Amino acid sequence: MNNKLNAGTVTRPAHRAQEKGKQTITSQAKTPPTTDEILSLVEKSLGDDKAQDIVVISLAGKTDIADYMVIASGTSGRHVGAMADHLRENMKALGLEGVSLEGAGSSDWVLIDGGDVIVHLFRPEVRDFYALEKMWGIGGGQETPEHLSARV
Repeated sequence: MNNKLNAGTVTRPAHRAQEKGKQTITSQAKTPPTTDEILSLVEKSLGDDKAQDIVVISLAGKTDIADYMVIASGTSGRHVGAMADHLRENMKALGLEGVSLEGAGSSDWVLIDGGDVIVHLFRPEVRDFYALEKMWGIGGGQETPEHLSARV
C-alpha cells in the first residue's frame, strides 16, 4: 500500500475492493482548515497556554498577506517559546501544512505563519517597543487588560 502526500492533500485509504486478486484502493483528499477554524484554534491554544493581552486584528481591506493577525504576550522568553511550539503542533494537527516559525531561537518575538492567520508572540517589553497594534491603527496608547481577546 502506497500513501502519498500530493500538493497539500493527504491521501488515505477509504475503500478496499478485490479485483482479480489485486487490491484496489480509492482515497479521499482531506480538505484544508478554514480561516475561522485556524483562528479559533489559535485563540484556544493561546488561552490554554495563558497568553497575555491577546489581540485579534482583522486585516480585511488592509493587506493581502493574511486575513487575521493575532498578537499576544508571554511572561518570559521560555513562555513565548513554549506557546509558539504548542501553537505550531496544534496547527499541524489541524491539518495546516507548511507552518513556519521565525525567531524561536531568542524567543523575544516569535512569528508563526499559519497562512491566513499570522501570529506574533512577544515578551511584554519587546511588544511595547515594536507597537504592532499602533502600526495597524489600533490601541492608540490605551492599555489592553490582560487575558482580553479584542477583535478589531
